[in-house]
Amino acid sequence: MTIVNYVGGNVYVTNEGFKSQTVSVDTVSGQVVETVREADQMVDVQGKYLVPGLINAHTHIVMAADGRERAGQDVTLNTLVALQNLQDAIASGVTTIRDAGSTDNIDLKLATKIRQQRLQLPDIIGSGAALTMTGGHGSKIGMEVDGVDEVRKAARWNLKHGAQTIKLMATGGVSLDGEQPTDEQLSVEELTAAVLEAHHKGKPAMAHAQGTQGIKNAILAGVDSVEHAVYLDDETIQMLLDTNTAIVPTMAAPWQMLQHKDDIPAYMYDKASALWEAHQQSIRDAAAAGVNVVMGTDAGTSYNDFKSGPGVEIRLLASVGMTPEQVLLASTIRGAELLGIAERVGELVPGKDADMLILDRDPLQDLAVLTDAPRVIKRGQAVTGSLN
Repeated sequence: MTIVNYVGGNVYVTNEGFKSQTVSVDTVSGQVVETVREADQMVDVQGKYLVPGLINAHTHIVMAADGRERAGQDVTLNTLVALQNLQDAIASGVTTIRDAGSTDNIDLKLATKIRQQRLQLPDIIGSGAALTMTGGHGSKIGMEVDGVDEVRKAARWNLKHGAQTIKLMATGGVSLDGEQPTDEQLSVEELTAAVLEAHHKGKPAMAHAQGTQGIKNAILAGVDSVEHAVYLDDETIQMLLDTNTAIVPTMAAPWQMLQHKDDIPAYMYDKASALWEAHQQSIRDAAAAGVNVVMGTDAGTSYNDFKSGPGVEIRLLASVGMTPEQVLLASTIRGAELLGIAERVGELVPGKDADMLILDRDPLQDLAVLTDAPRVIKRGQAVTGSLN
């Protein structure tokens, strides 16, 4: 056991704010431990702010955010893209991601390697291939399924191969031509079949759902989170509250598309433009009502990269009325709870992984500091920045 004490800093405590206290880290186990007075190493973090590593709850590691079509690209190139994305993510302070649709089970295989070999990359909660109807949203890289039996078998197949969550397509979206975000896709019965399989294994399920009826279908099916949640009405918000279903807004995705009108297909820009105001209002209303909002960026979509995306999403969450502390919680412990890993990450407390950021400024006064070249500690080891 080698103990490192981080002394003199301001440590974020969930729902209590920052407190001046020492964080003791066992660099062998990679966990925070009960405070040890005589440590093997002392790191002076006087005047610094220590927060848990960020959790990005919606990513696509095999997708490069340069706007180019890559469906069918071989597994080696996809893996290289994934590794670069993971490096970019951790540089921005993200120490855990949930992958929401991969190819060739790259997310699942990398998740195992990263955890087993203690690589200095974000941990991955992977879904494997997303489940979509034939010709549905994400069908170019997802698993096409039609009917309850096919959905059930596909969910079981993903879980057999190590999926830690199940991803479902309940509606159309922006990035595929020939469909609209309001189109209903997988039915309530199909969605329910997959959710039940996930829950039987103690795993959460998430649904891409942008249109109002598709969102309601996903909630009725029992998903743990609605991804994007573009068109919410009062009834849908109440359903979210009644079922304690989280939303992962991913506002960074359409926002980035709107910044790149000349670089993306016209159909994509037009759809992003058409939904943008409604999307912001939906998240504003949901957050004000007390819906559980979790930070996720949809990283890998057009010009929505792994390095800048978290900062954009954090800024956008604040812009729709979330307080800095709500945004910090949405980016840490709330994500851990949604992903089913709150016993492991999301807080700087004994028994959890020593995934943390060392910041020069108080993020509750300036949220931008969270992703502005933070010093990153992953499982007790420095990834970026000097410890001294």
